[in-house]
Amino acid sequence: MKKHLLSAGDLTREDAIRVLDTAAELLGVAQRPIKKLPTLRGRTVVNLFFEDSTRTRISFEAAAKRLSADVINFSAKGSSVSKGESLKDTALTLQAMGADAVVIRHHFSGAPHRLAAAGWTNGAVVNAGDGTHEHPTQALLDAFTMRSHLMPGGGVGADLEGKNVTIVGDVLHSRVARSNALLLHTLGANVTLVAPPTLLPVGVDTWPVETSYDLDESLEKADAIMMLRVQRERMNASYFPTEREYSRRYGLDTTRMNRLPDHAIVLHPGPMNRGMEITADVADSGRSVIVEQVTNGVAVRMAVLYLLVGGATNEEEGS
Repeated sequence: MKKHLLSAGDLTREDAIRVLDTAAELLGVAQRPIKKLPTLRGRTVVNLFFEDSTRTRISFEAAAKRLSADVINFSAKGSSVSKGESLKDTALTLQAMGADAVVIRHHFSGAPHRLAAAGWTNGAVVNAGDGTHEHPTQALLDAFTMRSHLMPGGGVGADLEGKNVTIVGDVLHSRVARSNALLLHTLGANVTLVAPPTLLPVGVDTWPVETSYDLDESLEKADAIMMLRVQRERMNASYFPTEREYSRRYGLDTTRMNRLPDHAIVLHPGPMNRGMEITADVADSGRSVIVEQVTNGVAVRMAVLYLLVGGATNEEEGS
């Protein structure tokens, strides 16, 4: 793997499978009475969050702590950033503290790439979401969840060759959609994006996906369907007439879920707008793997930190 994880597009098929297989091994740690490994003892992981997040920040924190790393949580609110300190100065301060990895979420697209390219930190940089650009570890945990349900033997060692994945909703504002499109294509899946024309980004025709405006025509062939949150906080215009109309055309309810193949699963990156893009009965149904995605997220992020920060050195030392 490369030194940093900035984009799902940075991962080769071999890289992605290595992360997923490592996560499969680490998933068992959560079942132990003592949920810790000594792998990253003495290393420091900084969670640098310039944008509000709950599940992603907690997931990375749990992942680092289960690998015995020291964790520093940095929030822009109440910090020197709120007084005007730049990303560069913040990063240099953290580097002086000896950060071995910086997990960064930022409201500006490209901020993690800038941090890595400028050399403001000597540690590995992990993109935990930048603007409306990408969220590669979310794509990895989604792929891990799909593989464990859709491939024989839980998918260890396998890709997602030939599987059909439908991603529905606010693609325009979704960094999750872009990362999933890139990673799932690398793993051999066929991806279809379904959204109103106003919620598909300019240039989507260059993505390795098919696009559709009709959810119903995509249901029968889907092995997995992912519902995206409608990100109203990022919307500064009317992208659809009403919430009721959006839900009628692009929401997943029980009737639509029952048209999916028997083996198909339902995913959502969270947080959910219950009753809008997904109804409560679907979110809580046996087809839903939404809670499992959260559990898998910790294992996948453990794998990413292990491979970027620990890697071969710890294997050679027998850690």
